[in-house]
Amino acid sequence: MITTTTPSIEGRRITTYHGIVVGEAILGANVFRDLFASITDIVGGRSGAYEEELGKARKTALDEMEDRAAAMGASAVVGVDLDYEVINNMLMVSASGTAVSLE
Repeated sequence: MITTTTPSIEGRRITTYHGIVVGEAILGANVFRDLFASITDIVGGRSGAYEEELGKARKTALDEMEDRAAAMGASAVVGVDLDYEVINNMLMVSASGTAVSLE
């Protein structure tokens, strides 16, 4: 499955538009990671725990979006957009795009 933020794929013609597909992931950060992140924020530096959780959430959202596109018969997702939100100490990542079939 080709997944891209661009509206088209160079050298490939889109033959069918299947519609919008979305994938979401909501992951809670555990108490120890929150504590470690707070300490890191106080002394400066990067929070590896949050970066790891963010990576997992992004992968989950993209995988879910691609699975939904494949279920529609698509071979690619174009115009992909990633959104990040924090809701009640939980991390939410949503991925959306247009499922298409390529020539």
